[in-house]
Amino acid sequence: MTEPIPVRIRPEIAALPPYRQGKQAGADAYKLSSNENPFDPLPHVIAAMQAQVGANRYPDATASRLRGRLAERYGVTPDEVHVAAGSVSILYQLVQAAAGPGDEVVYAWRSFEAYPGLAVVAGADRVEVPLTADGRHDLAAMAAAVTDRTRVVIVCSPNNPTGPVVTQAEFDEFVALVPTDVLIVLDEAYAEFVTREDAVDGLRDLGVIRPNIVALRTFSKAYGLAGLRIGYAIGHRRVLDAARATAIPLSVTAQAEDAALASLDAEDELLDRVRTIADRRDRLAAALREGGWQVPDAQGNFVWLATGEQTLDAAATFEAAGIIVRPFAGEGLRISVGEEESVEKVTRIAASIVETLPERHSGRRLRWET
Repeated sequence: MTEPIPVRIRPEIAALPPYRQGKQAGADAYKLSSNENPFDPLPHVIAAMQAQVGANRYPDATASRLRGRLAERYGVTPDEVHVAAGSVSILYQLVQAAAGPGDEVVYAWRSFEAYPGLAVVAGADRVEVPLTADGRHDLAAMAAAVTDRTRVVIVCSPNNPTGPVVTQAEFDEFVALVPTDVLIVLDEAYAEFVTREDAVDGLRDLGVIRPNIVALRTFSKAYGLAGLRIGYAIGHRRVLDAARATAIPLSVTAQAEDAALASLDAEDELLDRVRTIADRRDRLAAALREGGWQVPDAQGNFVWLATGEQTLDAAATFEAAGIIVRPFAGEGLRISVGEEESVEKVTRIAASIVETLPERHSGRRLRWET
């Protein structure tokens, strides 16, 4: 029996499950459940963090040095850059600023598991548009789902957890169909891992900021700073002002800002690591397909196995073999790209699982497919 809440809580919040991160792993297991970068921060990035003393002093509330650096990089003004404790924090701020009771937030599903909670906390209604059979955003259906009540539309590219991107042509066509007073948030947490040349890029050709589009990026994934919580957005100044107004003050630490700046200084070296992870991802996806899995186009730092009703059993099989993955009950497994040594092990365990699935299971590759 569920323990009653001793104070008055909004019923929709009481019914909302808390966000649960990927399961932790023991010392003898590979943690492939949280899409973390398997590489440690570079030595001089660690040094920058360690040099930041004065924990008794508040950090710069606006992260002005980092905002200025990113503004110069993308050819925008510092006011068109917003920095917060991870890109999901900015998404939370934007939804809070734009949507309330009676409004709607539209997003693809399955996508990032935080999206439903963001809408509920704002008091808005969730509008979930199913993905296509190959794990992609159905942008035509998403555009058709926009109504007079829609305040925010979230597009996740590459889509977490399935992996495919939205192309630039698809996105441009979609934007043309959405009313200009509806906020479109392009969540690009994994953009640095993308290798498709036709993929959407919210930070490409920013000569003119499109007023109703905000692009989100993070230092958590490609830059390996997940534990420091720092991300940023590029968008119209007044839209970002609204996000800043809903933000928890002083949530970006001085250590995080210094580490982000140091990471930008070492970007060439860090992006070499990203290319290593992307190559590892492609080899893993290819091996899984060869082993009998139907794997969507993987463009993040993870792959997706549509295990369906067998998901929890499959996750348990991986865990017993020392591989911690992220299960989504009844749907599938997201497996992060981790250490090189994990690739062969993931492939081997996955090959043993696919043989247990029914012949026409959606996760299985048909015998005549190449």
